[in-house]
Amino acid sequence: MPETWQEGGFGLYVHWPFCQSKCPYCDFNSHVVERVDQRAWADALSAEVARHAAETPGRVLGSIYFGGGTPSLMTEHTVAAVLAAADQGWTLANDVEITLEANPSSVEADRFAGYRAAGVNRVSLGVQALRDPDLRKLGRLHDTAAARRAIEVAQETFGRVSIDLIYARQDQSEEDWAAELDEALSLGLDHYALYQLTIEPGTAFGDRFARGRLPDLPDEDRSFRLWETTQEMCSAAGAPGYEISNHARPGQESRHNRIYWASGDWVGVGPGAHGRLTLDGTRIATEGIRAPGAWLASVRERGHGDSTRETLSARETRDELVLMGLRTRDGIDLDRVARAAPDEPELALDAMKAAGLVEIEGRTLRATEAGRVLLNSVIAEILPD
Repeated sequence: MPETWQEGGFGLYVHWPFCQSKCPYCDFNSHVVERVDQRAWADALSAEVARHAAETPGRVLGSIYFGGGTPSLMTEHTVAAVLAAADQGWTLANDVEITLEANPSSVEADRFAGYRAAGVNRVSLGVQALRDPDLRKLGRLHDTAAARRAIEVAQETFGRVSIDLIYARQDQSEEDWAAELDEALSLGLDHYALYQLTIEPGTAFGDRFARGRLPDLPDEDRSFRLWETTQEMCSAAGAPGYEISNHARPGQESRHNRIYWASGDWVGVGPGAHGRLTLDGTRIATEGIRAPGAWLASVRERGHGDSTRETLSARETRDELVLMGLRTRDGIDLDRVARAAPDEPELALDAMKAAGLVEIEGRTLRATEAGRVLLNSVIAEILPD
């Protein structure tokens, strides 16, 4: 019986917690500071990579992902140091995917050649909108012209380029979004991460919304129509949705994110970074200390940056497999679900099958198109109490 990481892949996630400004919709672990000691952070991140490599010997690393925060605020020397530690600690796959998230400002775009020389071969640009008024509302520091320039530089520099866009924004009609998405699809990119705007508690938008100061957000019906428009247009353009919010041309799907959705193993290093490791048949959940200064001090003084390290039960492992796997068009292997929790009750599938919200082909379980729209409710129904 293969280990989880063999079935779902093995990757490295590196969290860079710093940003130039805090976007009003963002609930990620990101912080605005005046100065960052790049050498100290390169040393600490590299040390954490080496620590995790020592407990996972012999594995082949299929992907590395620099997320944040704003990783394009890292110097190319910091990126190179972390990649060197990964190369020393594991065997890198011949086709290893190395992604770095970037903001489309001219300063950060100027670093692209250095990142490419360090080994980065895929960039994910946080464009978020192709309309200047909406970029301002979203608190972004770039404008549409800067975004287009950054996309051009990225396409010239890297083999693979993805952009993020947020829709279901204030005052956004179906016609507005269709026109904007058509512009995005005409750029010739291979991957699009297209997210509906979510108002999260604890964010500036969350506070404004609670006080009635975030008007004209789409209602549930319009949000659904915007989602339908997104699916139809991307499919027609040859970049169908392979996950609820991610669209790609064939063969250009994010290998790193697929590790998450397939419940593979990944090492998480950096403040607040989550990881999943299968060690001696046991599934381990890890999380880094969230505060950047405390994380850095812990790595230096205690030899690790972990805040938690917990063993997941068989049921928790099974439930994660279902929660993540049903987000994708590929679905999940029911035999693998059964192996994850052999003593737990089977999934309660009959009602959802009858309602046309899930389907089973062979031993593969998938959410249907209708089921993907209602996925949270579907999962709540099929996971037994």
